[in-house]
Amino acid sequence: MPRVKLTDRFVLHAKPTEGERTDYFDETTRGLALRVSEHGTKSWTFHFTSPRDGKRARLTIGTYPATSLAAARGRALEAKSQVEEGQDPRLSDQAAAGMTVAGLVEAYLADPKTAALRSKPEIERRLRKHLVPTIGGVRIADLRRRDVRNVIDPILRRGKKIEATRVFDDTRTMVRWGLRNDYLETDPLAGMEKPAQSTPGTRVLSDDEIRTLWYSTVLPEECQRIVKLCLVTGQRVGEVAGMVPEELDLTAREWKLPGRRTKNGHDHIVPLSDLAIELIGERPGFRLTSKEVSLLIFRMRERLGVAAWSIHDLRRTALTGMARLGVAPIVLGHVANHRSTTKAGMTLSVYVHHGYEREKREALDMWADRVRGIVAGAAEVVPLVRAAQ
Repeated sequence: MPRVKLTDRFVLHAKPTEGERTDYFDETTRGLALRVSEHGTKSWTFHFTSPRDGKRARLTIGTYPATSLAAARGRALEAKSQVEEGQDPRLSDQAAAGMTVAGLVEAYLADPKTAALRSKPEIERRLRKHLVPTIGGVRIADLRRRDVRNVIDPILRRGKKIEATRVFDDTRTMVRWGLRNDYLETDPLAGMEKPAQSTPGTRVLSDDEIRTLWYSTVLPEECQRIVKLCLVTGQRVGEVAGMVPEELDLTAREWKLPGRRTKNGHDHIVPLSDLAIELIGERPGFRLTSKEVSLLIFRMRERLGVAAWSIHDLRRTALTGMARLGVAPIVLGHVANHRSTTKAGMTLSVYVHHGYEREKREALDMWADRVRGIVAGAAEVVPLVRAAQ
C-alpha cells in the first residue's frame, strides 16, 4: 500500500489506483490511512496490532470530508495511545462516540463473517448506494429512526418497495452487529417496522406470450438466448447468465451448478434437453450479467409486446408448465433446487437420499417438447403418462 505525507490537497483529489480500493498511509501519523473505495468514497482508518490477541486490526475513525485530515490525525493519536495502554480502541467508548454511519458500514463490511456471506456484494452495493450518501456523516451515537426513514422514503417514492425493504434489513442487521461488537450501547432502530413486505410474484406467461417472446427480435441475440434458456431449464437468470463451459457436460447432457452459484448454496445438476443444448450451441457462456439482462428487459418492455413481465416470470412459467403436465411437486422441487420442498420434514431430510435425476430429466424433456409445440403454434398438453411409456 502506498505511503505518502497526507495533505489537505492530496486527500481532496485522491483516487483509487487502477480502479481498486486503495489505502494511502500517512507518513506523519503512524497507522493512519486514507481509504479510497473503488467508487471514490473516502474514509479514515487506523491500523494497529490488537493488545487482545496480537493480530493486525483496523479501526474506522471517520469519513471524508465530514472528518478533516487534522481531526483524523487527532483521533488516530488517541487510538494509538489506547493501544499503548493495552486497550483495543475498537471497544473504546471514545472511538465509538466519534464513529459515523459510514464508518460503521466500513467496519461491518470488513468483518470476516460479513465478507463470507454470498450476498455480501449486494449488501455492500445497497449500503453504499443508499445509506452512505444520505446519512453517512451522522455519528452512530446520534443515529435515530428518522435518519433511516430519510433513506427509505425516497426509495419507496420511486416505487422500489422490495429494494426499500432490503435496504432496511441490511441497515438493521448492521446496527445489531454494531451492538454485539460494542460500537453501540442501544438499538436506535428498536420498534421500527419494515417499510414494505415483498410478496412472491404470480405472473405466468400464456402460450401466446411465450411465442411472442420466443420470436422477438427486440432484444440483443445473447439476451434472447438467456431468456430462452431460463424458460427451457426453469433456472434463475443469474445462474443462466453465469454459465461457463466448465459447468457443462454435453456428453452426459448435464449442467452442473456449483453451490457457490446457487441461491441456497447447494450443488445442483440440471439435465439438459435437446432444446437446451441447441440454445447453448457452440458458444457456452455469456458476457451479459443478470442485472444487465433485467435492465434490458425493463427498457425494452414496451416494444416486446408482452405486458408487465419480468425475467423471473420465466422460471415460474416453466415450473407451472411442468406441473400442468403432471410432474409431481417433489420432482418440481428438485428441478428448482428448492430444499424447502426436497428436504422438508424428517422423512425427506434424513431418510430419502434419492436425487430424482431420472425424473428431473423426464420433466425437463417433456417441458422442452411442450415449448417446441407452443412456439410452433400447437396447443396440446402432453400428459405425464405418455412420457413414461
